[in-house]
Amino acid sequence: ANPPEGEVVRMVSVTEYIACGQIVAYERRVLLLLGFAYGFSYFYRIALTFLAPFVHPELGLSNEQVCWLGSGLSATWAIGAFAVGLWSDSIGRRKPFLIGALLLFSCCSVLSGTAWSFGSLLATRIVMGIAEGPFLPICLAIMVAASAESRKGLNAGVVQNAFGSIVGTAIASPLLVWIAQTWSWRAAFYLAGIPGLLLALTIWRFIREPERPRHSEEAAASPSAFSLLGARNIWVCSIVSCCAVGSVVIGSIFMPLYLDGPRHYSPATWSWIMFFVGLCPAVGGVGVTWLSDLYGRKPLLIAFAFIMALAPAALLWFHGSVAVLTLLMFISWTGLGTFPLFMGVIPAETLGRARAATAMGMVVMIGELTGGVFGPPLAGRLADSYGLDTALYVQMGMALAAGVVAFFVVETNPRILAGRRQGVTA
Repeated sequence: ANPPEGEVVRMVSVTEYIACGQIVAYERRVLLLLGFAYGFSYFYRIALTFLAPFVHPELGLSNEQVCWLGSGLSATWAIGAFAVGLWSDSIGRRKPFLIGALLLFSCCSVLSGTAWSFGSLLATRIVMGIAEGPFLPICLAIMVAASAESRKGLNAGVVQNAFGSIVGTAIASPLLVWIAQTWSWRAAFYLAGIPGLLLALTIWRFIREPERPRHSEEAAASPSAFSLLGARNIWVCSIVSCCAVGSVVIGSIFMPLYLDGPRHYSPATWSWIMFFVGLCPAVGGVGVTWLSDLYGRKPLLIAFAFIMALAPAALLWFHGSVAVLTLLMFISWTGLGTFPLFMGVIPAETLGRARAATAMGMVVMIGELTGGVFGPPLAGRLADSYGLDTALYVQMGMALAAGVVAFFVVETNPRILAGRRQGVTA
C-alpha cells in the first residue's frame, strides 16, 4: 500500500536532512584540514622571524641580509601563487597542487637547518617560496567551493587567519625559541618539517577534488590572466595587498629584533609577547570576516587596515608596562583579518569560482613582489643606516596607505548587494 502523503513528505525531509548534514560535516572537515595545512605553511614561512636572533650571529648576517631572506621567499612566493594558480584553474584541479606543495616546503624546512651561509639559507627560502606561494590561493579556492554561501567569508578567515596565526605565529614563537635554546636553531628547522608530511597524507585521504565549474563559468573565464587587472576590485585589492603585505612582512621581521634590541627584553619575554600577538590574527580572521558577511567587505577592510598601524606606533612611542604594550599590539594585529578579504573573498566574488585561484594568485603575486620583496630590504637598509626605529615608521606608513586605498574597493558581499537592489526596487 502507498504510504499517506504526509509520510512521503517526512521521508523526503529526512533524506534531505541527512544529505545536508553530510555536506556540513564535509565542509567542517575541509575547514579543519586546510586550516592546519595553511597554519603549518605559515609556520615554515615565519620560522626564520623567530629564529633570526639565533641565526643572525652564527651566520654573521646584517639586517639587510635578514630582510633579503624574507624577500627572496616573497619573490618566489609571488611567482608561484600566480603561475600555479593559473595552471590549477586551466586544468580544473586543486588537490594535486596542494599535496605537492605540502611535501616540497616541508622538505625545504629540513634543508634550512643545514644552511652554512647566507647564500645557502637564501637558496632554501627561494625554493620554499615556490611551493608555498600557490598554497593559499588553492586552499581558499577549495574552501570557497566547499562552503555554504553564508559562510564563505568566515571560512576563508578561519583558514587563513585563525589557523595561520595560532599555528604559524602564536605556537611557533615560544616553541621554536624553546627548541633553539634547548638544542639549536637547526633542530627547530628539522622538527618543523614533520607535520607537513603527515598533513599531505591526511589531505590525500580525506579531501575530495572540488567539482569543476559549469561550462558557462569556464567560458566566462576565457580572457587572459593579466586582463583580470581590468576589473576594478582586482587592481585595487592588488594595491592594498602591496601595502598590507609590506607592512606585515616588515613588522614580522623587525618586531622580534626591536623587542630584543632597543627594548632589551629577554628571549623568554619577547617570545611570549609574540605568542599573544600571534593569537590576534585568529581573532581578526574570524571576527573581521564574520562581520564582513553581515555588514559588507568594504567597511571592515578599511577600518582594520588602519588598525594595523597601531603596533609600530606602540613600539615607537608607548613606554608603559609589557602587558599594555602586548594588548596594543594584539589589537593592531587583528587587522590581519583583512587579508582573507582582499586576497581571497573579494577577488573570488568579483570574478567567480572558475577564475578564483588565478584572481587570488594575481593579488598575492603583486602584493608579494612589491611590498613583500622590496619593502623589507629597503627597511633593512634604513635600519642599518639610521636605526631600527626607521623600519617601524615604514611599517606604519604602509598600513595607513592600505587603509586609504581600501576606500576604492567596490562592495561584493551578495547579501549587501541584494539588499541594495531591493531598496532600489522598493
